[in-house]
Amino acid sequence: QVQLVESGGGLVQAGGSLRLSCAASGSFFSTYRMAWYRQAPGKQRELVAAITPGGSTNYADSMKGRFTISRDDAKNTVYLGMNSLKPDDTAVYYCNAEAMGRAYWGQGTQVTVSS
Repeated sequence: QVQLVESGGGLVQAGGSLRLSCAASGSFFSTYRMAWYRQAPGKQRELVAAITPGGSTNYADSMKGRFTISRDDAKNTVYLGMNSLKPDDTAVYYCNAEAMGRAYWGQGTQVTVSS
């Protein structure tokens, strides 16, 4: 079982920045594929960014150049740096881990971008 706890969400003005953190339990964090998803009201959950155990990253097109995913295996933590935030980025952001053939989700953290 892997537990994920997100933090760092909040209210920010358009053009501002936030950094989300996701702390994971377990002794094999370095082997987990980690990702951030988001879900806006009335919309489907969508992939924001992902990072492999080796550190390779991929991003949704609308986040490229604005968002940065990173991981610190020593701290069992994955981060999402978000710059140039837009009102359309308003959503609940979820941390996801793929570990031992299963997917795990955090409880989500709200990000609200005001215009």
